[in-house]
Formats: sequence, C-alpha cells, structure tokens
Amino acid sequence: MSSKPRVLAVIPARAGSKGIPGKNLREVAGRTLVARAVVAALATESVDEVVVSTDGDAIAAEAVAAGARVVRRPADLSGDEASSESALLHALDTVATDRAAAPEVLLFLQATSPFIDPADLDRAVTRVLDGAADSVLAAAPSHAFLWRIAEDGSAIAVNHDAATRPRRQDRAPEYRETGAFYAVRVAAFREARHRFVGRVEVAVVPASTAIDIDEPHDLALASALAPLLEGEPVPARATPDHHPARTSAAENGAP
Repeated sequence: MSSKPRVLAVIPARAGSKGIPGKNLREVAGRTLVARAVVAALATESVDEVVVSTDGDAIAAEAVAAGARVVRRPADLSGDEASSESALLHALDTVATDRAAAPEVLLFLQATSPFIDPADLDRAVTRVLDGAADSVLAAAPSHAFLWRIAEDGSAIAVNHDAATRPRRQDRAPEYRETGAFYAVRVAAFREARHRFVGRVEVAVVPASTAIDIDEPHDLALASALAPLLEGEPVPARATPDHHPARTSAAENGAP
C-alpha cells in the first residue's frame, strides 16, 4: 500500500441488519458479501488502500482475511439512523492520522452489491482524477414507465405522458442509481459532507448485474445469477499479505 494514497476505497459494513440478519456475512457463490466487495476493490489498478468500516468482530475478521484494513466504527455511527456519509468521513479521519497526505479520491463501495466490476471502478476513479467529474455514481439504464400512487389511490404517470406510449427504441434511457459504488473528490466531499458534489456523472453498469441485497429473495437471486455471470466458483480468500484474488478476479473478469 502506498504511504500517500491517491485513491482510498471504503466499504461500510455494519453488523446489524433488519432485512437479512448478518447480511454482510451472507455468501454468494461461496464468498461473503463483504469479501466480494474487498476483492473487487483490490482487483482494480487505481485503488491504493481498501478499508472496511465496521462495528462487528466477525465482519472485521472477514475483511482482514480478504485483504482489507479495518476501521472500527464507534457506536454512535453504527445504528440504523447513521448515514453512510458519517461512516465515510470517520474512515477518512482515521486513515488520515497515520498518512502523510490525504487521498484525492474516495471510492465508496457497498457490500450489498455483489457483482461490482473492477473495471467499472477504475473508469469511475479515472474520471475524477482527470477532472472530468467531481462525483461519479453507478447507475443502470432503464426504459420503465413509472407511476406514483396519489393520496386518493389513483395512479399518476411520473416520467411519461400516459396518453403517449412511444416504443422502447424511441425513448432515451433514464438511469437508476444502483448504490454499488461512488467515486468522489475527497476535498469536495469533506466540504459538502455528502457524495454528490460539483459535476456529477453516471457510470453506466449493466442492469443484469445491478442487484442490491436487501431482502432474502435478493440473496437468492444473486446466488442463482452468480454461476451465469462468473462461471466457476470464486477462488479461496486472500490473506492480508498475499492477494491471489487480485490476479484471479482480473483473469476471470469478475469480482
């Protein structure tokens, strides 16, 4: 790891979860969600250091085994009401205490997105480092007709004219934020204290992989998709001093 990292990847992973107990330690294709996020970050060319912010001992052990550094999150930042931004800022502050220089780019990954492509991470980081954007978010294209339910129970068209039904090929896509990752300029993030700063751009990711694990059926879907997306089962976990996953993930074209 560089003593002056330009890019710091942070993966917030609380121990508590209401939808799926122990969610961040649940497995998809033989690897836990938190380990999959760590492996994706380690497989990039641009990330200098990977940090997992957690309040859980088991998650911390899993993160270290996968090759990440652990930042222990205090109790006041570990509840259901704590924002992702608060965990990210705490991780930045913790890392800053033993680094000669602050990173230029913060790469925020969510472990609940099991199919993060390292190449997508590199492209997002490059856009921030090159000055093309201040913030880049993962989003999947969508041609869906959206509706909202009014207070009286009636349906109201949101993103289209209900009287006009253009063909899919005649409609420009909209983009659904997946939550998988965000790349943001650190100085701007610290000033604004939120991830959408300055010029915001979209990193387009395939809708087929844009799964967010929130409910048990999401986990079942991801497990069913993994063999189709990734082929052979993932290799054994890396250790902190040796990262076979960094090579194997790149070779297999999967996180």
